Amino acid sequence: MEVIEATTPKEEPATSTWVPSPGAPTAATSTADAGPSPATGPAAVTGTAPVLGATAGTAPAPAPGPAASVESAIVPTRRPWQVAATRAELVNGLGLDEALAERVLACADEDAILDLAGAFVDWRSNALLELAAGATVAEVKDRLEITEAPGRDDSDQAILDGLRQPASQGAFTFVENNDELRRIIEEGDFGAWRVWLHPEQRKYVTRDYQGPFRLSGGAGTGKTVVLLHRARRLAKANPQARIVLTTFTTNLADALARDLSRLDPDLPRAQELGDPGVLVRGVDALAYAAIKSAGSEISAAVDDVLGAPSSHVQQRTAGDAWKAAIATAGSDLPAALHTPHFLQAEYEAVVLPGHITAQADYLRVRRPGRGVRLNRKERAAVWQVIEAYRASSRVEGTLDFAEAATVAAAHLTKQAAEGQGHRADHLLVDEGQDLSPAHWQLLRALVGEGPNDLFIAEDSHQRIYGHKLVLGQYGIRIVGRSQRLTLNYRTTAENLHFALGVLDGGTYADLEDQPEETGRYHSSRRGPVPQVIACGSMNGELDTAANLIRGWAEQAPQEGRGTETIAILVRDQYQRDRVVSGLGERGVNVRPVDREAVKPGPPVAMTMHRAKGTEFSKVLLFGMSEKSIPKIVRGADYSVDEKQDALLRERSLLYVAASRARDELVVTWSGEASELLPRG
Repeated sequence: MEVIEATTPKEEPATSTWVPSPGAPTAATSTADAGPSPATGPAAVTGTAPVLGATAGTAPAPAPGPAASVESAIVPTRRPWQVAATRAELVNGLGLDEALAERVLACADEDAILDLAGAFVDWRSNALLELAAGATVAEVKDRLEITEAPGRDDSDQAILDGLRQPASQGAFTFVENNDELRRIIEEGDFGAWRVWLHPEQRKYVTRDYQGPFRLSGGAGTGKTVVLLHRARRLAKANPQARIVLTTFTTNLADALARDLSRLDPDLPRAQELGDPGVLVRGVDALAYAAIKSAGSEISAAVDDVLGAPSSHVQQRTAGDAWKAAIATAGSDLPAALHTPHFLQAEYEAVVLPGHITAQADYLRVRRPGRGVRLNRKERAAVWQVIEAYRASSRVEGTLDFAEAATVAAAHLTKQAAEGQGHRADHLLVDEGQDLSPAHWQLLRALVGEGPNDLFIAEDSHQRIYGHKLVLGQYGIRIVGRSQRLTLNYRTTAENLHFALGVLDGGTYADLEDQPEETGRYHSSRRGPVPQVIACGSMNGELDTAANLIRGWAEQAPQEGRGTETIAILVRDQYQRDRVVSGLGERGVNVRPVDREAVKPGPPVAMTMHRAKGTEFSKVLLFGMSEKSIPKIVRGADYSVDEKQDALLRERSLLYVAASRARDELVVTWSGEASELLPRG
């Protein structure tokens, strides 16, 4: 095959006498937005000082693979760039020396200023990266919290004051006490001690907000690390505060809990909802915890939401319940509505949020954002199926996830109205784009309106579960309290370009129904161009994967990494197990990962859904054929509008998978390539 190799320009060596600021662990996976990652080559993470005496070298070239044809190489193209500042603004406003200001103005494109930024490990690197993204001097100073241009005062106090500036702390971390220093030394892995914050991230940790706040940003921009540090800050400020840190899936909640312990093992942790300390739970677990604690009192909330009282609702509804309801009562449904997907979405987006329990109410309810128009006869047919679904659940004594969240929200809202208060003081939400209307009603009911009540991190480009919605419809009004992170710390610029290319062709809106752009994101790191390899058959693709993984595994010790930092991502569990078996037959040991955490050991294989919340040094996207993705939209169980939204989620899923790669990304398929892969 044609071997595609990319080398990264050398970076000037730098040393520091301060404790280096860490990035993500080099020998284990981490949360999706856990902050900066250490460079495996010269493309060092901006703002991270190297270990004392370290010098930068060249990035390793990708290992040659087996005989296979290279379909294309995704070569990133840089947008036209010109610094948005004059020489005087750079020198007098930003504080660059005159020689550096001249070098900045001489940069002809974004590549040139990115290379220049790589020569520094202090605040100047961050400033140049912001300039490369098109920021003005005023915007750079605001994002890095530079209150004034660095002065020329060389006194000890002036130096200490300068080092405590947020912009300066991009290159090191102050150790405040002996306990923190001991934790650094004993853990032995600076990367595992997650205390580094980019100045722009730091301000979202420390600021107070008079109501809900929303922080958006692409994969790898550090949203999750902001949540972790903010939870810690709130707990330190008030040890009796009831702080809830939640997200969509159990896997992601478990990862948040591990990283919070890594950040501060002594942080007070709550065991039950309503206890002082930090409680980390998945959002559905919060709903069931509220229902369980309510006991028999939950019956009134069930009646309010579902139209019939019951306190026996601890079991979960079967996954095929909607199909059964259609078979029982769906004879009058039009063909376009004869799908479990449509009915479940209608139920969760319209019926449950409105606490609709009678057909008459459903016939006149507004259905904003549902796309499919329903006349009176069609609504009546839909309601017949909903009644059949509810009747079956009552007999079984079950609730589905959305029903449980809605019932829990109704119960908590009633308690608060009766003067019993709320169950949390501060609520922090990760992966907000995947939450349903019922989830948002639950979260609003858990915490009362007030200062620092809700802090939401979300990225509409990573919406792989939920449906489009607007927070204001569920009592969560941001009203200008919203910001976006644009600097990616995890992936290289080349991998980021590939991942963003997957999103081309889709239209995305955030939780405030504002357009979400992709062109504003940029990376602080450089690396090899992703390889895109077409294979003649499944066996040929497995041969390619075996040679690639074997080569990466041999390189790992030389690069100071464990082989568990190598991952194969596939579309579903069937394909995962097939790949694990096929590689085993070729002498390559790969461990399948389901719900458990990734641990030191061999390379791992997981589904793209499961990979959310992780990162790896090397990633192989296996089986990216037209039969694999967008697989979900090929069935007959979708209306036209549903298919469009499902296709959007498929793009987001592939974007999530591609953005798991920190340093090197390879994509393979056999047969026809997926239509979602970038074409150039």
